[in-house]
Amino acid sequence: MLCIMGIVYVHAWTGLYGPSLSALADTPQGLLRWGLIELLGRSSVPLLSMISGWLVGPSLARRGWRRFLAGKVRAVLVPMVAWNLIAIVVVSGAALAGWLYAPHPEALNLAALDWLANELLAFRAPNEINVQMPFLRDLFVCLVAAPLLVRARTPVLGGIALMALVWSLFAGGLPWGFYVLQRPSILAFFVLGMLARRGDLAARVGGWPLELLVLPYLAMAALKIWLEVFDAAEEAAHPLVFALADLAMRAATALCFWALAWRLAGEGRMQRLGDGLLRAEPYVFLMFCAHLILIWCAGPAIGQITGPLGAPAYPLFLLGQPVLALGGAVVLGQALRRVHPGLARVLSGGRLE
Repeated sequence: MLCIMGIVYVHAWTGLYGPSLSALADTPQGLLRWGLIELLGRSSVPLLSMISGWLVGPSLARRGWRRFLAGKVRAVLVPMVAWNLIAIVVVSGAALAGWLYAPHPEALNLAALDWLANELLAFRAPNEINVQMPFLRDLFVCLVAAPLLVRARTPVLGGIALMALVWSLFAGGLPWGFYVLQRPSILAFFVLGMLARRGDLAARVGGWPLELLVLPYLAMAALKIWLEVFDAAEEAAHPLVFALADLAMRAATALCFWALAWRLAGEGRMQRLGDGLLRAEPYVFLMFCAHLILIWCAGPAIGQITGPLGAPAYPLFLLGQPVLALGGAVVLGQALRRVHPGLARVLSGGRLE
């Protein structure tokens, strides 16, 4: 849940686009938004990838590779395609009707058909509407490869993780790579999660003093902020330095939140908070899949009250968007359960029975 709520900040509604949004980047509200995205939100995907890799070994051993892959089709691929189709109908339909500003095909031609196919499957580029879905697309590729990966020896897995990390640093120069993995770092952290399971590192790292794990995060956050003061020309001149800093920031944040999540699932005061969060757990995957649609459609309506980025009341809306998205997912999930339990099961990947 912590990861998904962080992802919402990456996609939060601002009410501004293009130059208007860039013009406010150095304002207090623009910096608040940057901090939520760069120091928290973008690091959620590596941790989700690690958790998926950590879980994959026991799941394969328990179910066998055929049942495992069939289950991942139901739990990952089918919901991804279904929610992408819903996004096209709802968001692009509203844009065609003139109700909101969103991506949509201008005419029914080959370019439009190619756009529709990519929005459904993200086979050549990230989605324009459901921009979070390439994670599920790449995760499914990793899960398909999992029956082979779990049989690889530990040094081989380490080599795969290292190659994927290097690939992620140079992915922009390898356009063919998008047809395999759009974010190679997902494979790297997925494999690192598998290695963490083999080495029983989850409990050991989770048990380290939280202060020790917070220090790398704070150090990388300071470096990230320092690098942010450079202009775009400096980043363009040294793209590898910025890419390495971004990757290290994501790793440090994933490590820190792994320890935090371990404590929430353990014993003591934090467990009570974790027990409260678990009540909403069945709806978290639904929130991941549906939050962009909710933001596209409900953001402008709420923005009429708070105003867009730069308005005095906007920070309250910005900070509250993950909670609002979770509330919307709970309402949607309960409605689906009552009206059509089978559809609720499909759209939640079997998490809402």
